[in-house]
Amino acid sequence: MFLDVSGLTIVYVLIEIQSMKRPTIESILKEKRLFQPPAGFSENAHIKSLEQYKQLYEQAKADPQGFWADLAAQELHWFEKWTQVLDWQPPFVKWFVGGKMNISYNCLDRHLTTWRRNKAALIWEGEPGDSRTLTYAQLHREVCQMANVFKQLGVQKGDRVGIYMPMIPEAAIAMLACARIGAPHTVVFGGFSAEALKDRLVDAEAKLVVTADGGWRKDAIVPLKVQVDKALANDGAPSVENVLVVKRTAQEIKMEPGRDHWWHDLQATASPDCPAEPMDSEDMLFILYTSGTTGKPKGVVHTTGGYNLYTHMTLKWAFDIQDTDVYWCTADVGWITGHSYIVYGPLSNGATSLMYEGAPRPSNPGCLWDVVEKYGVNIFYTAPTAIRAFIKMGEHHLLSRNLSSLRLLGTVGEPINPEAWIWYHRIIGGERCPIVDTWWQTETGGFMLTPLPAATPTKPGSATLPFPGIIADVVDLEGNPVADNQGGYLVIRHPWPSMMRTVYGDPDRFRRTYWEHIAPKDGQYLYFAGDGARRDEDGYFWVMGRVDDVINVAGHRLGTMEIESALVSHPAVAEAAVVSKPDPVKGEDVVAFVTLEGSQNASDQLKDELKQHVVQEIGAIARPGEIRFTDALPKTRSGKIMRRLLRSLAGGQEIAGDTSTLEDRSVLDKLRGGA
Repeated sequence: MFLDVSGLTIVYVLIEIQSMKRPTIESILKEKRLFQPPAGFSENAHIKSLEQYKQLYEQAKADPQGFWADLAAQELHWFEKWTQVLDWQPPFVKWFVGGKMNISYNCLDRHLTTWRRNKAALIWEGEPGDSRTLTYAQLHREVCQMANVFKQLGVQKGDRVGIYMPMIPEAAIAMLACARIGAPHTVVFGGFSAEALKDRLVDAEAKLVVTADGGWRKDAIVPLKVQVDKALANDGAPSVENVLVVKRTAQEIKMEPGRDHWWHDLQATASPDCPAEPMDSEDMLFILYTSGTTGKPKGVVHTTGGYNLYTHMTLKWAFDIQDTDVYWCTADVGWITGHSYIVYGPLSNGATSLMYEGAPRPSNPGCLWDVVEKYGVNIFYTAPTAIRAFIKMGEHHLLSRNLSSLRLLGTVGEPINPEAWIWYHRIIGGERCPIVDTWWQTETGGFMLTPLPAATPTKPGSATLPFPGIIADVVDLEGNPVADNQGGYLVIRHPWPSMMRTVYGDPDRFRRTYWEHIAPKDGQYLYFAGDGARRDEDGYFWVMGRVDDVINVAGHRLGTMEIESALVSHPAVAEAAVVSKPDPVKGEDVVAFVTLEGSQNASDQLKDELKQHVVQEIGAIARPGEIRFTDALPKTRSGKIMRRLLRSLAGGQEIAGDTSTLEDRSVLDKLRGGA
């Protein structure tokens, strides 16, 4: 399955890169441009070559238990060693059975006896321009204080704690404090509604809620405490006994006597001494909710030991984290990306992790690049949606800042279009930074498919190869591997340490959702969480998006990403989302929602031009039956396009299911009004 670079011709067509013209759909699936790791990058890298990657991969495939056990012993601190590496009772798994450890200890205490004690652990930049840096010693002190405050408020080992916070240091501190005393946290993104917050607090049976009076986002205050009050009104979440409030924006809020407490008041008398609780490797670390298409969101359960190991190793190898790096993941801690790659993965490695409260906004569209320049950021990890937004905003925001500190770029959240990949590489990375395009999910806990920057030649749009220890495949519904470059279901064949353990309170839903879609073959269960993919002749994986994002036009199966890539290759188009609607003749027809570049005007002539462009790029079968121009697309708060809502609009149906993750309801209202 490995790439033999000696047998390939490297195609690097400069004029194509400079014009950013998207390749045809065939070249998206069989991308001929190959980018080698930058010269000199491997000198200090953890994984220095493709050959070393191959050796690690084969070692892990031959002896997965030995592979992970060796890393667990070398990379983490254990109070007691495990008695069994893996207990696999499909689809339920346990790793490092009997082992005792604490992820807060691994993120903090073990660094205090080294030079990292006075190293920056968290660098925080607030949207209004205030900032704060916490060394490992300072962060340890504040985590211990918050842990003792939790105990003072009656939180015991096993109690769940809800965290509903802006992107401020106290959010990470609260997570680490929960882990320190063995109280599983459930972090709810600070943009969620009171109803969405209540649903999650009720399902998790949270005993304490940690929040703030508000937070800053896009030049406005997000009123968090008000939403907590609404969620708890009329005994809305009866398990909640106390609310701990951080003062951030200092606006007037109501404090319920006996229930609500100011963090700064309780911190003033809290001891900075709080020993880390020895936790069983399989003790629950957190619950994180993913939105369901219908019904209540799924509470994804992650446990302690395997999750700690996997987030530690994936960050170390895939981002080649070095002690001198300033690392910035632009996600929110309310998402799994923030859990794994802002808090736990970086701090376990003793890295410097940057947190930013705000977002590009009218008062400063280039604020992200100000942060890169101010702190000399070396590693920048963001979403393809954000990259496309950067393209739309224009290059002048970047060219006026010094981005020379960047040495590595990453993408997360959805497949990246080759054109966006090339722009990211050329404009932000200055053609010197490798791009680590990661595929993974809330359920997987960490990267599953990813390049290793000093080892893996990259192809724009491909997440490349599996991380060592991950046995990935593309199969049909019967579990049989499909041929090269044939579409199928992306599955994982063997358990890995950070895989979700269950859906909280609903193990049957866990089994149905992730393990029964693909028929077990020869008694082997295959993990499948909804994405389709192709694997090319070099073994590279091309994730094509959710399998429900496939349109069947007159018996021809078309991936929405394929048509979207063709549309975005037109110079007038900034972003596109493609969905299906019922058609009495063809079964389904293609409907495209398109946002235009800033200087472009919508017209019937442009619609016809775009339809013909898709025909030229893919073929007549992919011609959109309808194109709708829109100023914006409905997205989740983590930046993913909510195609489910667009399908309902295209088909003239009422919007149904969970919409709690929708970032801006006005976008949906405008689309509905223009339908």
